[in-house]
Amino acid sequence: MRGYDRSVTTYGEYLKIDELLKLQDPRSEPEEHDEMLFIVIHQVYELWFKQILHELDRLVDHLNSDALARGGHQLRRVRHIFKTMVGQIDILETMTPLEFLSFRRFLDESSGFQSVQFRELECLLGITDTFDPEWFAGNVDEHARLMKRIEEPTLWDAFVGYLHRNGHVMPDSATKRDHKAALEPDLAVQAVIVGAYKNDVRLLSLCEALTDLDEALQEWRYRHVMMVQRTIGTRMGTGGSTGVDYLMGTLFRQCFPDLWAVRSQF
Repeated sequence: MRGYDRSVTTYGEYLKIDELLKLQDPRSEPEEHDEMLFIVIHQVYELWFKQILHELDRLVDHLNSDALARGGHQLRRVRHIFKTMVGQIDILETMTPLEFLSFRRFLDESSGFQSVQFRELECLLGITDTFDPEWFAGNVDEHARLMKRIEEPTLWDAFVGYLHRNGHVMPDSATKRDHKAALEPDLAVQAVIVGAYKNDVRLLSLCEALTDLDEALQEWRYRHVMMVQRTIGTRMGTGGSTGVDYLMGTLFRQCFPDLWAVRSQF
């Protein structure tokens, strides 16, 4: 290995390792051992949320540009990221309820449901009724980002637009819908999707990949709620949430209901 050259960017400098390792700041006094694990895992989740948004935003751009061949691998990558996030729950579950309770009071009003990046992801996937944007009003930047996501067309809208421009004419109920409205099953849309499955192998693969994404999010939600229940039982969540009850209400929420409905139509 050659000697250190100060004019060359090092691994630590490129990744800003010094700054990164200073971002873990346990608040318990005296410091509780397991608080470090809790902080690291949730910071890693936020990094993964950032990457998922990065990938899905690129996918939307490709769909809007009719460049499906360039965008398909984004969905495969996101699927693997979700599997990694599910695996991280196994690590969190090594922490017993007593170990979590040893530092829980130091979280104060902070809570996972305040993750603006996860709310951005929900908006991109067409889910805007699991939270109140005013929860984020105290942070001007976060609130602006969230409202922008709410106003923008979703990944599903980009998918519908791609089909509509590429030989699979979609009904007005899909192409002219209110982007902020929750997606509801649409028989006319399903008929077009069934035709795409039967006649266009590229769109078959895209539909299956979108279904994989939907299933991956549901799997992560399920493992997350079970981890919370295992850790705090039926206690109230931090930050004023109802804890497990709130999370249970989000389980099995489908992002793309039409892709599930067509399963019985072949």
